[in-house]
Amino acid sequence: MRPCCQKLLILVFLFSLILPVSAQYIPEPVTNVSLYLFIDELALDGIIDLNGAVKPYDRKTILSCLEKALESEGSLTPRQLKEVRFYLADFGATDKPGKFRFLKNPAVARYADTLFSVTVSPILGLTAASDGSIAWKNGAKVYGSYGNWSFFAALQDNHQDPLTGKPEYLTRERGGHIKGDTDFSEMTGGAAYSWRWGNISLLKDSPVWGSGYAGSNILSGRAPSFMQLRLYLKPAKWAEMTWFHGWLTSMVVDSTRSYWVSNAYGTDYREVYHYKFFNSAMFTFIPVRNLDISIGNSIIYSDPRLTPSFLLPFYFYKSVDHGANSGIDNSNSQMFIDISSYNIKHLHLYGTLFIDELSTERFTNSEYNYFSWKGGFRTGNFPFLPNLWATAEFTFTYPLTFQHYVPTLTFENQGYNMGHYLRDNSRSLWLAVDYKPIRGLAVRLWHERSERGPDYQSLGGDRVGLPYMEPVEWKNIATGIEVSYMITGGIRADIKFVNSLVEGEESWTAPHLYGQTTTFSGGLVWGF
Repeated sequence: MRPCCQKLLILVFLFSLILPVSAQYIPEPVTNVSLYLFIDELALDGIIDLNGAVKPYDRKTILSCLEKALESEGSLTPRQLKEVRFYLADFGATDKPGKFRFLKNPAVARYADTLFSVTVSPILGLTAASDGSIAWKNGAKVYGSYGNWSFFAALQDNHQDPLTGKPEYLTRERGGHIKGDTDFSEMTGGAAYSWRWGNISLLKDSPVWGSGYAGSNILSGRAPSFMQLRLYLKPAKWAEMTWFHGWLTSMVVDSTRSYWVSNAYGTDYREVYHYKFFNSAMFTFIPVRNLDISIGNSIIYSDPRLTPSFLLPFYFYKSVDHGANSGIDNSNSQMFIDISSYNIKHLHLYGTLFIDELSTERFTNSEYNYFSWKGGFRTGNFPFLPNLWATAEFTFTYPLTFQHYVPTLTFENQGYNMGHYLRDNSRSLWLAVDYKPIRGLAVRLWHERSERGPDYQSLGGDRVGLPYMEPVEWKNIATGIEVSYMITGGIRADIKFVNSLVEGEESWTAPHLYGQTTTFSGGLVWGF
């Protein structure tokens, strides 16, 4: 083990000795969409306070939201009260000590005593569509705690035929290490130590940063998970911080460390990738209740060693880079701002700005900075029209945002862009109407128009003054209806109908989804 890694582990151990005891950190997967939308619904109605700029939420945070909602039982609709009690059966479970039990809600096996607890559930899913495509997944997940320590792990094998999540496709579909054009697997998990006002963890996961209902443009979570040392602090009600240092997969071969091997199977060239590190920090300030202002920055760097200058959460990494890599291109920094307001009851207003490169001179000429903008609103559940919401969201991303001319410094992991799923030089408009008539049942009618211009990174040439969206080289106009039902905790059924028209660059879309298509699909999932 490298000396720097040993020091990090020693630091974690020392924290465990000196910090006070509190609840554990166990992240809840963002694929549990029904739960995340319900938590947002409670914030929209002014029942709870919520910082939605940093996901996934941990089970402690979710439990706190549900308990606070139950305290305001008089402000809940009958359906919301049933939803709260439904989720509390999982997140607020109080099983008898020393008992190993198989539960119906949630559909898991759980053991708990006065010091130790563990929960195990399968991960199973099957989806079939009218176009002949099929997808399934299988695996298992486990999470638990011992005193102030917590642990969590999930192994998931995926099969898609045909595959819809390749790196070059403009889709929200999660990516992974593809095997044989139809399969990929992913292991996530970690261990954490918590105290009253924070936690520290070593984990492998896909963070989602930035407000939105149709894909984030800071960290979208589409790229495969990566190892990270993560620190969360909330020293006051009006301030919190999330920081991590991540180890990415560059997919760029380092010829100086690659080598030939010869054995009974023959001679083979063993390739080794260049190192690639990712450091990011997000600070959220709450000047007044229900108004969250999040400011952060990040840096991607490629170096044979960890750079201590980038390991402090409170630094502005662009400035640090001027000294750490003076005169050379060995890093790529970013900044971002996210503003989320629930100040008006039944209305969520939000906006995100991702800054890949900023020059003040460009504010006074015809050139533009490398920005990605996102904004939108969600409103609904009015007393005169309950259980109904409307959402509108737009995104504009200028050319070469998320890109870099040094292959090891792109805003990617394992070849997948970590920012908005449409990548650079793109724009989208997303509209949706949601209806929840009863507990667990959700109906969504949505429409999206997405467009992308030329990929200037692949074309080469000048990197400034490039025309935005001229010409439009790809577009997708899609309308769909989705119906989902949470049968019990952890088990969800889905039915979808989508009509879409995809035109332009064919390599950016899965072949079976290109052109005019109408697709009906249905599926069942157990475990997220």
